[in-house]
Amino acid sequence: MSQETGGADAALPQPGDDRAAGAMVRADLVAAIVFIVLGAAILYASWTMPRLEVRRIHPMTVPGLVPGLLSFALVVCGGILAWRSVRAPAPGGWQSLREAVLSREAVRALVVAALALVYTLGLVGTLPFWAATAVFVFAFVLVFEVWLAEPRKSWRTSLPWAMGLAVVTAAAVTLVFERAFLVRLP
Repeated sequence: MSQETGGADAALPQPGDDRAAGAMVRADLVAAIVFIVLGAAILYASWTMPRLEVRRIHPMTVPGLVPGLLSFALVVCGGILAWRSVRAPAPGGWQSLREAVLSREAVRALVVAALALVYTLGLVGTLPFWAATAVFVFAFVLVFEVWLAEPRKSWRTSLPWAMGLAVVTAAAVTLVFERAFLVRLP
């Protein structure tokens, strides 16, 4: 069967996809290293947590048990991913990975991560929750419609849309969490 018919060989890598496959292999290696380091750090932190023996706490309910087990699993999975990516062929891997990291899509992903970090670490707790959410949604819409969109939209059309969406989203999220879920928001 051919690719047009959606046969079994449609999922097989094509000759021009070698560089993309090499980039993915190298990306897996970098991710594996991050997972191993993160898992080891969390494992150490959970091991050094107080075990509360003085209060006669059962060993299976100590505070660091679940994070320790999860971080151990993260280290194991990171090791398996690293082993697999080291063994796999990666033609043009590091060069292709550099091109992928510097692509427009990667910049958009980094902007999303930066906006989310500003929201969670900077706005929530500093402003009332509804205001922090409104500022986040407003900024998100403007950034992705005016600056990072292809084609870009004008300020005049995006500004009212961003303001309206920010107000509705902030009100809806606040009401749902406070009234339906009975969660006290910061």
